Amino acid sequence: MYDVSGLQAFEIMAIAAVGNNLITYVFNEMHFSLSKSANIVTNFIGTVFLLSLVGGFLSDSYLGSFWTMLIFGFVELSGFILLSVQAHLPQLRPPQCNMLEQQCSPAKGFKALIFFMALYLVALGSGCLKPNIISHGADQFRKDDHKQSKKLSTFFNAAYFAFSVGELIALTLLVWIQTRSGMDVGFGVSAAAMAMGLISLISGTLVCRNKRPQGSIFTPIAQVLVAAFTKRKQICPSNSDMLHGSRISTGASHTVGGTFASASNTINLIHTDNFRFLDKACIKIQDGSQLNESPWRLCTVSQVEQVKIIISVIPIFACTIIFNTILAQLQTFSVQQGSVMDTRLITKSFQIPPASLQAIPYLMLIFVVPLYETVFVPLARKITGKDAGITPLHRIGIGLFVVTFSMVAAALVEKKRRFAALESKNTLSIFWIAPQFLIFGLSEMFTAVGLIEFFYKQSLAGMQSFLTAMTYCSYSFGFYLSSLLVSLVNKITSNSSSGGWLSDNDLNKDRLDFFYWLLAALSIINFFNYLFWSRWYSYNPSLSPTPVHDSYGEDLDHNFISSSKHIGADNIIP
Repeated sequence: MYDVSGLQAFEIMAIAAVGNNLITYVFNEMHFSLSKSANIVTNFIGTVFLLSLVGGFLSDSYLGSFWTMLIFGFVELSGFILLSVQAHLPQLRPPQCNMLEQQCSPAKGFKALIFFMALYLVALGSGCLKPNIISHGADQFRKDDHKQSKKLSTFFNAAYFAFSVGELIALTLLVWIQTRSGMDVGFGVSAAAMAMGLISLISGTLVCRNKRPQGSIFTPIAQVLVAAFTKRKQICPSNSDMLHGSRISTGASHTVGGTFASASNTINLIHTDNFRFLDKACIKIQDGSQLNESPWRLCTVSQVEQVKIIISVIPIFACTIIFNTILAQLQTFSVQQGSVMDTRLITKSFQIPPASLQAIPYLMLIFVVPLYETVFVPLARKITGKDAGITPLHRIGIGLFVVTFSMVAAALVEKKRRFAALESKNTLSIFWIAPQFLIFGLSEMFTAVGLIEFFYKQSLAGMQSFLTAMTYCSYSFGFYLSSLLVSLVNKITSNSSSGGWLSDNDLNKDRLDFFYWLLAALSIINFFNYLFWSRWYSYNPSLSPTPVHDSYGEDLDHNFISSSKHIGADNIIP
C-alpha cells in the first residue's frame, strides 16, 4: 500500500505543479489569449481524466495494474522532460512580449507542435496511471472480509491524504520554484518528482499483489446487450425463477463473459425488476432442441444484473460533472483573478504566486482528513453501524451541496475586487479569494473520495480499474463542459458594444462575477438532481446481508460485488 501511496503523492505533485500554473505559462510565454489559455488548460486536464478509461481498460484486460502504471509512468516522465526543454530553450518559444500591453503573436508551427506534444504525453501518462494507483492499492485488501472492509475505507482516505500532501507541496514549493527560477526549472522538478514516484512503485514489487488481467472487460456487457436485442420480441416470464441461471448453486461453475469462472469466487446476483428489457437475455428458447445456446444469445441472471448495476451508476456519475466544472474555474480564472490582486505577504519583496492559493484547501485537508478518519468515522460508525461511518452516496451528496457556496464566495469577492479596482482604484489582497478554495477543498474531501469508494465497491469481476477510471471521467467531462460554457457564455452575452462576459484579457472589463453566479445556480440545480437519482438508486439485494432501502436518506451502504479472484489468488509480481 505504501508504494502506491508514494506514487500517488509524487505523481500528483508533478502534474499539479504543471496543471495548476499552466495558464500562466500558456498566457505569458506561449502568448495565447486569456480565454484560449483557459480552454487549453481545461482541455488538457479533461484529456488527462478521459484517458483514464484507456488505462483502466488496458489494466483489467491485458496488462494488469502494475505494468500499466510502470509503462505509462515513463510516458508521463518523458512529457515533463520535453516541457522543461521547451521552457529552457528560447528558440522553441515565441519572442518575449507583454500580453497586457502589446499585441503578441501566439506560438505557431513547430513551437506549438512541441508544446502540445509534450503536454499530451503528460496527459496520456497521467491519465492511464491514475485509476490504477487507486485500484492497485485497494486490491491489497480482501473485500469479503469485514475487518479488511474497514481498512479498505481507510485506504481511500489515506490515498486522498497522500493526494493532498502532493498537491500542497506542488502548489507551494514547486510553484514558488517556477515563479522564482523559471518554468524550465519548475518543469524539471516535476520530472524529478515523477521519477521518485516510479522508484516508489518499483520498490514495492516484491510485497504487493497484482491481479491477473482477464481478457476483454466489455465482452460480458456486449453479450447481454446483444442477447437482449436478439430476443426483444420475447415475453419475460412473470416468475423470475424461470430465467436462465437464476438458481445457480454456490460453488457451481458458470460462464462469465466467455471465461470459465467459479461461483465460489463470484456472487450470483439476485434478480431485480429494474430494466426488465435486459431480462430477455436470460430467456431460454424452448424449441425442443437439446443444443446449448451461444453465450451471445443466452446469458445468466447474474450477468444481466451486473449490466443493470453499470447502467444504474451512470446518473450518479453524471451528477458530479458540474462539481468538476467548478474545479476547472479554480485552476484557471481564479488563478488569473489572483494575478491582478495584491500578492504581497508582510513585505513588498515577498509575494505569493497566484497559483499557490490553491494550496490553501490542501493545507487544511492534511489536518481535516486525519480528523475525519479518527474522530468522525468512529463516531458515525457507532450511530449508523456502517464501516465507513456514512455511506458513499451520503458523502457525495454532502460535497455536492457544499460546493455551491464556493462559487457564491467567488462571485461576491470578484464583484468586490472589480469595484475596488474601477471605482476606488484599490487593489484587494489576494487572500480575499481564499474562502472559495477552502470551501471547495472541504466539498472535494466528501465528493471525490465518496465517488471513488462508491464506484470501486460496485465494480464487477475484473473491472475494478475501469470503473475507478469512470470516476476520473467526471473530471474530464467537467473540464470539457467548462470550455464549452466559456464559449457559450461569450457567444450569448456578446453584442455590438461588448464581446461577452469573458472575452477580454482584462478581468476589470470582463464580468467574471456573473459567470460565477451562473455556476452557483447550476450547482444547486445539480444537487437537487442528485437527490432524485440517489433516491432512485438501489443495490442488488444479494450484495448486502441486511435489508435494502433504496432511499438516499436510509440504509445505502452494502457489500459489493466481489472480484472474480480474491486477493489471495492473485499473482505476486516476481
